[in-house]
Amino acid sequence: MSKAETYNHTQKGTWHLLLYALAAFFLTASWFLPLLALRITFFVTGLFMLLLASSFHHLTVADEDNQLAIRFGLLPLFCKRIFYDDIVEVDKGRTRFLDGWGIHWNPWSGSIWAIWGFDCVVIRLKRGMIRVGTDDPHGLAEFLKGRIADQKP
Repeated sequence: MSKAETYNHTQKGTWHLLLYALAAFFLTASWFLPLLALRITFFVTGLFMLLLASSFHHLTVADEDNQLAIRFGLLPLFCKRIFYDDIVEVDKGRTRFLDGWGIHWNPWSGSIWAIWGFDCVVIRLKRGMIRVGTDDPHGLAEFLKGRIADQKP
């Protein structure tokens, strides 16, 4: 694969709308609660929901020279980088409803980084596995297969 070939794709989700609604609820309620401790708790919770909402607008998967970067949102608080040298195998896959969305780990299928939908790319690493949710599973899988083929001596 030539250096000119790169990958940068952003998938949008809608979970941030629920988080914004929760933030509005907690911030509004904080004005009307009678106890100061509850007001502070609801206000801080509302601010936390705003922070989370801005972090889960979209999921960007991008080539960064010798690694793949996976980033959530406008505020990239949640980011993961995978060195191409660490990738053993790549396949297209699907998550299940019970796998959910967001960032989490389960003992059967490793880490999951997904924002919306069920299509994903399964990346088997030297140590572990990660499933990256995407609405471009073919493009991401082909790009990664090309990159790991370049890494082999």
